[in-house]
Formats: sequence, structure tokens, C-alpha cells
Amino acid sequence: MCLAIPGKIIEVNDQLDATFRTAKVSFGGIMKVINLCMVPDAVIGDFVMVHVGCAISKVDEEEANKVFSYLQNMGEVEL
Repeated sequence: MCLAIPGKIIEVNDQLDATFRTAKVSFGGIMKVINLCMVPDAVIGDFVMVHVGCAISKVDEEEANKVFSYLQNMGEVEL
């Protein structure tokens, strides 16, 4: 089983090239740098599902908020 957490892209860095882009992503205020190579169409403002430091898919804001709500109810995150 894999656990992916939604985060919002705040900043994109394509300094190396377009294939190996990274992004600064906010997970309820916690910022992490993640890899975007599996989601080449992701842009600033998008919500992405992140697993082991890599965005694996895009998700809409409503779905991301649902997941954060579930995690908050379980006591896993504080928003």
C-alpha cells in the first residue's frame, strides 16, 4: 500500500531542464521540495499527490482538502 499526501505547488524550478523539474510544495504550511518528472504538466497553484518526494498525479483542490481533513481528524496533521 502506498500513501500519498496532497500538496500545493508554490514554486517551480526547471533550472536543470524541463524533464527534471522540482517544486516547492506546501503541505498545510510545511514546505518541501519534490520532483515533478511524473507530472510534467503541473504548474504553480496545482495540487499534486506526493509519494516519497515525487509528485505522482494532479488532484483538484476539493479532493486535497478532503484528504487534509481526514488526516487532521486522525491527529496526523495540524493546520
